[in-house]
Amino acid sequence: MDGLHRELGARMVEFAGYEMPLQYAGIIAEHTACREGAALFDVSHMGQAEISDPLAFEALVPGDISGLAPGKQRYTLLLNAAGGILDDLMVANLGSRIQLVLNAGRKHADIAHLTAHGVAVTPHFERGLLALQGPRAAALLPEGAALKFMEAAEFAIGGLSCVVTRSGYTGEDGFEIGCAGADAEPLARLLLSRGAVPAGLGARDSLRLEAGLCLYGNDIDETTNPIAAGLNWAIAKKRREAWNFLGAEPVRAALAQGPAQKLVGIKLQGRAPARSGASIHNASGESVGHVTSGCFSPTLNQPIALGYVRADCAAEHTPLDLIVRDKPLRGSVAALPFVPHRYAR
Repeated sequence: MDGLHRELGARMVEFAGYEMPLQYAGIIAEHTACREGAALFDVSHMGQAEISDPLAFEALVPGDISGLAPGKQRYTLLLNAAGGILDDLMVANLGSRIQLVLNAGRKHADIAHLTAHGVAVTPHFERGLLALQGPRAAALLPEGAALKFMEAAEFAIGGLSCVVTRSGYTGEDGFEIGCAGADAEPLARLLLSRGAVPAGLGARDSLRLEAGLCLYGNDIDETTNPIAAGLNWAIAKKRREAWNFLGAEPVRAALAQGPAQKLVGIKLQGRAPARSGASIHNASGESVGHVTSGCFSPTLNQPIALGYVRADCAAEHTPLDLIVRDKPLRGSVAALPFVPHRYAR
């Protein structure tokens, strides 16, 4: 795919050990293409893998994996014994096997963790992965139009064998398409010829932030309890009855007692964004948290951020100051997502 990216005029940057396209025509243009049409992202740096024993895997995550029906996909969390998040990932039941999609920067550590806990896992890091996202995605991929949100299937696109899920990381309708590594470029060229706009990491980040979706390494990490991150919904009902997964007790305690800090959305006044690491102060000038992600939202035409704040400062509309270059940027807690999701349910 590297040659295609450069042919399309991509500005390349290092990300998770890969040379990746940051942008092509420009982040705002690519962001808008995804919100209004269809954008194509190369996410082949993500780690695809397969497991055959869902019960062994289920012991390490809070999701209901044994109850995941064939043709369905689910978001879940790989936890450590302290209830911290080792990774967030997608799990799809393809019938004969279970597919995992792991974050690029965590995939090798994930495989080691799974193996150490007795889960037989087969990495397929050589496979390509493309994300076709936006309100026109289904029109550009009629082969997948019958799928609903978080469904998975295997079928050919342009004669190329693919694993397709109706999902993504933008808040828009769309598909993630896995294929043999050698097929990624011809598949990308086919989708571009149908009208998709190439988009890079910059637009992917602003889109996921508007959608209120966590980025591993920024908004969640090994020290993050899922309850503090607002990921209560990722703990399946049946798992809350047995609490029989790695890290269950710290998660259970946080759910019962409430976390000391909570991840919140913040809308800022003015035009200047606050970036990861900026201190968050309350109206009295006390430091009550820190920013984990921030950008200028092209859709809302204002700066937005995610950050952890003291639990008593997490209510919607709570005024906050985000400190950037020793100057306060006025803002307030906002409901998530910042931009409504438009999934094909």
